[in-house]
Amino acid sequence: MTKNGIDKDYKLFQGAEDYVHDLMRSFRIWGEFRKGFNALRKVENCVTIFGSARLTPDNPYYQMAYDTAYLLGQNGRSIMTGGGPGIMAAANKGAKDAGALSIGCSIKLPHESPNPYTDININFDHFFVRKVMLLKYSSAFILLPGGLGTMDEAFELATLMNTQKIGQFPFILMGQDYWRELRPFINCTMIKNGTLSEHELGNAIITDDPKIALDIITDKRMYDTI
Repeated sequence: MTKNGIDKDYKLFQGAEDYVHDLMRSFRIWGEFRKGFNALRKVENCVTIFGSARLTPDNPYYQMAYDTAYLLGQNGRSIMTGGGPGIMAAANKGAKDAGALSIGCSIKLPHESPNPYTDININFDHFFVRKVMLLKYSSAFILLPGGLGTMDEAFELATLMNTQKIGQFPFILMGQDYWRELRPFINCTMIKNGTLSEHELGNAIITDDPKIALDIITDKRMYDTI
């Protein structure tokens, strides 16, 4: 939040404003991109892990995120998350405990603070700038259970791959019990109504096994998709 309590994203999307204000805002947005590009310019072999900020360490998905990030970190992968609590903290902690580079691209929200397990943390005002950073520097993506933000990221990834805006990177959904109803919805609603074609689903894979996730990312092994 800004000093006057109005979020910068909120102000941006309130329609037309004085041209000078919008122009000045564009320079601030450019500054955010520059900050991210500068901080992350040397990041290599990175995997972005998405998931809920609300899940606590006693949740099995928290442990799954930790174990997966730890295993990937042991095998030479950097780990990037949205930098917040919950699944994001678990993944960053797993990376850090494995001795891998742990990165957080956090967002300024009144109810969410950056987790303490990152080697690099960049705090952004705008969601769309943060999203670019979470995608730009990674060559694989893992989505654990999450809410609206995670669903947004899942469908955005599928859209970007389908429209060839990004490459066909490994795209893994972890937590089979959580994601299992997604396929019936896609088949019985989206495909049935002609809003989606079968080939547009891309190569999303569901697994609960960190070793399978590692195999897919490091060896490009393919498993049954959703």
